[in-house]
Amino acid sequence: MEEEKKESLNFIEQMIEKDLESGKHTSVVTRFPPEPNGYLHIGHAKSICLNFGLAQNYGGICNLRFDDTNPEKEDTEYVDSIKNDIKWLGFDWDDREYYASDYFDQLYEMAIKLIKKGFAYVDDLPADEFNKLKGTPTEPGTPSPYRDRSIEENLDLFGRMKEGDFKEGERVLRAKIDLSSPNMHMRDPILYRIKHMDHHRTGSDWCIYPTYDFAHGQSDSIENITHSLCTLEFEVHRPLYNWLIKELEIYPSEQTEFARLNLSYTVVSKRKLRELVEGNYVNGWDDPRMPTISGIKRRGFTPESIREFVRKTGVAKRDGLNDVALLEHAVREDLNAKTNRVFGIMDPLKLIITNWPEDKVEMLPAVNNPGDESAGSREMAFTRELYVDQADFMEDPPSPKKWYRLGPDREVRLKFGYIIKCTGFKKADDGTIEEIYAEYDPNTKSGHDTSGKKVKGTLGWVSAQHNINAEIRLYDRLFLSENMNDIDDDFKNHLNPDSLEINTKAVLEESLKNAKVGDQVQFERIGYFRVDEDSTPDKLVFNRTITLRDNWAKG
Repeated sequence: MEEEKKESLNFIEQMIEKDLESGKHTSVVTRFPPEPNGYLHIGHAKSICLNFGLAQNYGGICNLRFDDTNPEKEDTEYVDSIKNDIKWLGFDWDDREYYASDYFDQLYEMAIKLIKKGFAYVDDLPADEFNKLKGTPTEPGTPSPYRDRSIEENLDLFGRMKEGDFKEGERVLRAKIDLSSPNMHMRDPILYRIKHMDHHRTGSDWCIYPTYDFAHGQSDSIENITHSLCTLEFEVHRPLYNWLIKELEIYPSEQTEFARLNLSYTVVSKRKLRELVEGNYVNGWDDPRMPTISGIKRRGFTPESIREFVRKTGVAKRDGLNDVALLEHAVREDLNAKTNRVFGIMDPLKLIITNWPEDKVEMLPAVNNPGDESAGSREMAFTRELYVDQADFMEDPPSPKKWYRLGPDREVRLKFGYIIKCTGFKKADDGTIEEIYAEYDPNTKSGHDTSGKKVKGTLGWVSAQHNINAEIRLYDRLFLSENMNDIDDDFKNHLNPDSLEINTKAVLEESLKNAKVGDQVQFERIGYFRVDEDSTPDKLVFNRTITLRDNWAKG
């Protein structure tokens, strides 16, 4: 049994168990290190679940550390959103909220140490000129004319960089490593650059800032991170990560890479997502079409479904493309178990029960969730005039074996109500069906049917006098192309023009009149919906979270 358990572990879990068993580590310390320059997306959810989840599973801790080394793009808005997203997913970092900027003094001293060891130098070359000398993966680079400056001169110039004596871009501090390395990241990478701008936490204290490559590994070391988990694009950075730790003689945190989460019909590039926001292709970072955690939360995806999806996708060593249908299935599974059913008529057509007294209102019990008895029931007003959906009536329907809804002389059951028989209809001047007429059978009341009648069709309905109007936002996938990583043109050319449809004519049952922002329901036969933040006391707004089944299924 123990061997079977071991075989089910992913490669990172296997590594951790080996490290603990060998005594290499006595505990597990991970970190989630977001850059506060945008909102987190579904790909980050995998990293969050992995880092926090591993720490939980092995009795360790996971730090939250913001890699805030680029004041040009960072903002406290992003910091706050990131913290909210992590907590929404169900994780907490207790009092271990750290920032790379917490370590600016230590990082500066580390840079001084590298200079003193002859492993760093101040370079005056502009980036484009250095890149010309850098060479190619198969051809060695040519040294910068400033590469052999003396230690004393480098210390003086780096100190003056810190004091603000030079203009932005005038000088950088580079590591002095190997200009013939096939790994271009080892060819004298930048460690510090000049940026004359305030930082969201340190204000104007600094005008030089460490690069991500320099700050990341050293911050890991300062925090005694045992397992530094990164996505595969950082694999080529690992030799630099290890070189810096070795030459600085600091705690040897160890970087391990795993495949990032790629989703079909989705982009998970923060740069591209920012382009969508800033170009007004979507309505902000939390637009329900966005794959940001804020967006999917607003749309109605649940943290439980996200965690289950991440679990099912697993942890791999090679990049692949995950079918977004798997995510949508996880959402449906979770919402199916926990949401109440209600009636929402998207395209109302008036139905008049001609043998029902005009002033009579009968309150009928309706089950909230057939899979959850504890959800109880509600009452619905059954009246002479009702609304059904336009799609539920056909003037000239096919044979009864192919059409189970309403048509002339056809019988159906109004769910939780009575069996009715269509006796006629009325057309508007443009030829569309305006009203349909029917008679009900009083012996067919749901739960008390003594008629012996059997009908296959069951329709949803809402009283014409007892209902509410709402704005229904029908969200769909944002992109039309399945693999957005393989396209050669502008990714925005693949936007789905029908990713949002707004319905203002829908009528909903009266039980929803007190619905609150965040409430989630299933509109029977239609899909799952969430009350949106744009709702007001005068108007409810519902976002469609997802349809009842995959409308994009192939074939």
